[in-house]
Amino acid sequence: MDADQTIRLIVNADDFGSSESANTAIEKAHQEGILTSASLMVNGNRANEAVDIARQNPLLAVGLHLVLVCGKSTLKPSEIIGVVDQKFQFSQSPVLAGIRYFFRSSLHHYLRQEIHAQFREFRMSGLPLDHVNGHLNFHLHPTVFNFLKKDKADLGIGAMRLTRDPYWMNLRLAYGRYFYRTTHALIFNWLSKRSEASLQRRHVHFADATFGLLQNDRINEAYVLRLLENLKPGTWELYCHPDFGSHLHELEALTSPKVKEIIRQRGIVLCRYSDLE
Repeated sequence: MDADQTIRLIVNADDFGSSESANTAIEKAHQEGILTSASLMVNGNRANEAVDIARQNPLLAVGLHLVLVCGKSTLKPSEIIGVVDQKFQFSQSPVLAGIRYFFRSSLHHYLRQEIHAQFREFRMSGLPLDHVNGHLNFHLHPTVFNFLKKDKADLGIGAMRLTRDPYWMNLRLAYGRYFYRTTHALIFNWLSKRSEASLQRRHVHFADATFGLLQNDRINEAYVLRLLENLKPGTWELYCHPDFGSHLHELEALTSPKVKEIIRQRGIVLCRYSDLE
């Protein structure tokens, strides 16, 4: 916790570049709401559009949303044999992909090559790298994280999401989906705990806790208001997936006058990972 009693909140949107709907919502949430950063899918269908939006909004910090499952690769299938199919598509099953990445050592070299390729693609955008995280939080997969920590200097990683969403706090703030919330809390709190010391040794910044995992797809105004009322001094991240479709409620939460008012009343400082340096 911060000794100065300041409450700092990073508000991040994942899947930047995935669609026109997501891009437009992210821009609106930044310009009219509380969004401070976004995570770019460099191979998303509208990645170039997202980069243009970021250039037009210099206060919007942008990080890399590393995609190694449920998405497209940067390298050709012939360059990363066994990792993607002939349409450049990763596995659509996070569980099967996670098992294969852990146990099939023959894939590790190719995974590392793809990770570096996505970082190169991000650098080609010319945007400063604010942070790193992963689609479906695969950046914390033991095999993937091992490459990220070893290659931290070459990749230019200065901040990374530790996806530890406080379980007991979430139970107080929300209801339902108890099996999902319990299993995801157990898995990702363990993955975050095993990764924390490595990040500290390498001077990689991370938040005290990250909200959004256990409330996936259900970041609405009511939840955000309850969360803001319960934040204590420290540095926190709230991540979400705003768009004008199935996640319209998340955009509405980020632009809510009530949300902005409670941030003002409590003196919460909206920030980016790059502000922590």
